This record gives sequence, C-alpha cells and structure tokens, in this order.
Amino acid sequence: MAEMYDTMMSPQVEGLMDKTDSKFGLCTLAATRAREINAYFGQLNEGIGSKVPPQVTSVARKPLSIAFEEIHANKILPVWPDPEDEGDESKNAAKSA
Repeated sequence: MAEMYDTMMSPQVEGLMDKTDSKFGLCTLAATRAREINAYFGQLNEGIGSKVPPQVTSVARKPLSIAFEEIHANKILPVWPDPEDEGDESKNAAKSA
C-alpha cells in the first residue's frame, strides 16, 4: 500500500488516482483542463465568454490546482474513446472515399 506523506498539494495525488485509470491518465486530464481554465481567464478581458469557467470555488490561483480540485469534486470526468466506434469510423471513411 502506498504511504501517505504530508504534501503542500490539496487534494493529494494518491486520492485522485481512483478517478482515472493511471497516473498518465490523471496527468493528461488535469493538464487538458488546466489549459481550458487558463484560456478562460485569458479571455475574460475580451468579453467573449466562450470558455467554460472553473466548476469549483477555489482559493488556488494556479489552473492546475483548480483542475485537480475539479477532478476531486467529480466535476471533471475522463471520457475514453470506444475502440469499437473507432473501427466503424474508419470503415465509414473508406466507404465514402
């Protein structure tokens, strides 16, 4: 069993591991969402409003920390492509060509 250490990060990565299938999946999900949050804060001054705002109330200032908090609160869930659908798309593309 993994030992729990005191860290500065909240929520801890060990607590987020059950939300995804691997550390790589967690890293990819958090990084993708952090980019979206960063883009949202970047376009606030422009008044466009096309990006999704943070889904949790957070005192964190860093987009990655906010993304981890969203994952911990089950606001952001990983969506994995269905391998069966990928095969159907390639067949449909071959038929249309």
